[in-house]
Amino acid sequence: MAQKGDSMHPLTKITLSFLGLSLAASSAAFNQERDRSKISDRYKWDLTHIYPTDDDWRKAKEEVVTEIPKIESFRGTLGKSAQQLVGCLDLASALTKELNRLHTYASMSSDQDTRDSKYLAMQQEMSQIFATFGAKAAFIEPEILKISRATIESFLKQEKKLSIYGHYLDDILRRQAHTGTEGEEKIIADASLMSDAAQSIYDIFTDADFPYPEVTLSDGKTVKLTKAAFTLYRTIPDREDRKKVFAAFFGKLNDFRRTFGTQMNAEVRKNMFHSRARKYNSSLETALDASNIPVQVYHNLVKGINDNLGTFHRYLNLRKRILGLTELHYYDLYAPLLSTVDLEYPIEEAERHILASLAPLGDEYIAVTKKAFSERWIDLFPTDGKRSGAYSNGSPYDVHPYMLLNYNNKYDDMSTLAHELGHTMHSHFSNKTQPYPTSQYPIFVAEVASTFNEALLIDHLLKSITDEQVRLSLLGNYLEGIKGTIFRQTQFAEFELRIHENAEKGESLTGDALDDLYVEITKKYYGHNKGVCIVDDEIKAEWALIPHFYYNFYVYQYATSFTASAALSEQVLAGNKAATKRLLEFLSSGSADYSINLLKKAGVDMTTSEPFELTMKKMNRVMDEIDKILEKMKK
Repeated sequence: MAQKGDSMHPLTKITLSFLGLSLAASSAAFNQERDRSKISDRYKWDLTHIYPTDDDWRKAKEEVVTEIPKIESFRGTLGKSAQQLVGCLDLASALTKELNRLHTYASMSSDQDTRDSKYLAMQQEMSQIFATFGAKAAFIEPEILKISRATIESFLKQEKKLSIYGHYLDDILRRQAHTGTEGEEKIIADASLMSDAAQSIYDIFTDADFPYPEVTLSDGKTVKLTKAAFTLYRTIPDREDRKKVFAAFFGKLNDFRRTFGTQMNAEVRKNMFHSRARKYNSSLETALDASNIPVQVYHNLVKGINDNLGTFHRYLNLRKRILGLTELHYYDLYAPLLSTVDLEYPIEEAERHILASLAPLGDEYIAVTKKAFSERWIDLFPTDGKRSGAYSNGSPYDVHPYMLLNYNNKYDDMSTLAHELGHTMHSHFSNKTQPYPTSQYPIFVAEVASTFNEALLIDHLLKSITDEQVRLSLLGNYLEGIKGTIFRQTQFAEFELRIHENAEKGESLTGDALDDLYVEITKKYYGHNKGVCIVDDEIKAEWALIPHFYYNFYVYQYATSFTASAALSEQVLAGNKAATKRLLEFLSSGSADYSINLLKKAGVDMTTSEPFELTMKKMNRVMDEIDKILEKMKK
């Protein structure tokens, strides 16, 4: 997951263990210490780099609050001179930078233990302050829109300091038809006070208050299926245990479908409000236009995936063949492909592999990555009350990025760590190279650096492995990455598109309606009616598990970014030094240009079908190799 969305302002910015995989082996990873106070500091991030204490945070917050009203002194003056315009933008940028730093400290402090109401209260304070700032700064864009493009261009020539806002100013003029009057902009800004309600309720409910079920496994052990535990126990080799885990976990989610449905409905209605307030044709158009992405890119992705479901079904049939099953079920999708191969990666070993895999990116990239490990940029292990999942947060511009993980010593955890390090390095290079107004990279390109790192990691591992079973396991993991990043995320993207389209047509979004739609799409993707993979009834509630549905059309970018990074990684791994240089320049570009242009400069054109076609070809090549290995093993 990319850095968290803290930009709420007008200047938006191998050593392998060959073990027989058993429940005990899987449980061992999960049974690590969960008491945060007993985990070594080296595995916890150090937020004192942002503010030494909570008192320092409060002092900084009070100072910023006193500065916010000063922005109003520029009201009605932006068209008078280049100096007035740059003065206003500089102040707005400086305030935004400090507000993001304050919000980062509060939100990450809360993520350490979501049960602690102290930091939740601090987050709520920041939401109110952001709303206040947004309302007071609401005049900026409408005033800029009253200035002619010719005058803006003359201002840029007169005042060199204004050049860092050149792209921002061009973007405002581009979105002129979707910017309201000063009064309308103030109402939209004031609406941000409640805009995050659905996501905030979802986060607290699922991380702190949801009554996760317990299940007794075949060895007699009873486990509580939190989100982190479900992620682990869905991989256990005993098929009946997996079936039981899926039924219990999704069954409990479905018990609360009315609550989850109400939350989702609130999120969609919020997006519809902004779409109508901004005079767009749809919520999709509103979300994509923020990065100047044509809606056809989204529709092309969904169509392209649907046209290539045969390739996905080939993979699912391979999984069924490797597992030796006569019938593949949804609860088999996370089972280890080979029961005799357990790829365990303790964190020290994972660090070695990741650093080795990233060597093609050069000495500076490696040196900064080492700092991330040694200087406590990472909060590594799952602990009681900690936010689930993983993310990288690059918002503290004057400090360094941070990463949250829930590491369970599995291959997927190592791959996730490499993924989040990609985001972190993207933030590091952009923050280092770009002035603050252009430091935060566009969402559309956010997943390129992360999935690029995953590609380098698996390439490194495959080069060092000759054992056919281990190689088969890793090739399977690569295909799992494609399944999870391209097909699964596009499945989510199609669901997200459909629920918005349904709401925009006046249809209801109850939990039952969302269940029905989700299972319909899932059965299509997994070939349920063709006998490829059976989607059991409880899977209808899986939508309630996905936090990304509260990120406003975010998930499709995992798929588009994966295809972009696949094309770029092929060039870098081939030893193309010019391609490596272009990639590092891309990582340093922040939001200095539009997303499509940034990727073109890096060497990939997302307006064509070529990146997607290359990814499908590579997927089929990997499956061809798996077929050959299986034939050898059969003989």
